[in-house]
Amino acid sequence: MTGTPGRTVVTGAAGRVAAAVREGLRDAGHLVLLDRLPPPPGHPPRANETWIRADIADRRALSAAFTGADAVVHLAGIPDEAPLPDLLRANVEGVQHVLEAARRAAVPRVVLASSNRATGNYPVDRVVSVQDPPRPDGLYGVSKAAAEALGRLYADTFGLQVVALRIGSLEDRPAEARHLATWLSPRDCAGFFRAAVTAPGVTFVAAYAVSANTRRFWDLSAGETGLGHRPADDAEAFAAQIPGGDPFWDGGPQGGGYAGPAALLPHLPGPDR
Repeated sequence: MTGTPGRTVVTGAAGRVAAAVREGLRDAGHLVLLDRLPPPPGHPPRANETWIRADIADRRALSAAFTGADAVVHLAGIPDEAPLPDLLRANVEGVQHVLEAARRAAVPRVVLASSNRATGNYPVDRVVSVQDPPRPDGLYGVSKAAAEALGRLYADTFGLQVVALRIGSLEDRPAEARHLATWLSPRDCAGFFRAAVTAPGVTFVAAYAVSANTRRFWDLSAGETGLGHRPADDAEAFAAQIPGGDPFWDGGPQGGGYAGPAALLPHLPGPDR
């Protein structure tokens, strides 16, 4: 895709990530905002936005929403750890519904909201690139790795242009030690998604969407090469406001508290629950 799209559909439009996406695409043609929920308070549709209440499991609604679209930004899904059947239904089958609806409607590009937690079990002293194998820190990370694989399948098989953004910790400002590595500012989030929608020459691109943090442990080169985008903000500017001595930096997994038995066991079937 080159230039500015005329029509972009955003699923999961009532969520936190969508607020940044809407800001990044506010001058990029017409936005069709799709969610099961109404618009969040204080964020009504603008003049160039249309709100549709629908579920991504509703294939007929997706077909109608995607007709004539230049791009789809897929944000809908379960955003955290959950039982595997729920994650498969929402985060894997849901992605397949979106990709298939895009294929049938001849939408050129789909941007998928992946997650850094697809690689959250790598240690904090390892710089990870998108060329490294998935190493999820939980079932949620597994669902995002599977979603990326579906995107790759549709790119390779049907020629769909697919971008999978491994979103970092989207916060107004860093609030804990892990964020010094993983923070994604709203401004940088908006920039990543705008680049994902508008960058030319895309076939399949997976990239970490994280701010240019001094202490980051994710390689930003895929976003620079594949999308022509580099973030601007750095969590280090807030480091003095975050207490030091946090055990996160002592060599554990990049997922921090999202990784390990205590985080996973409550979502597994059986006596451990």
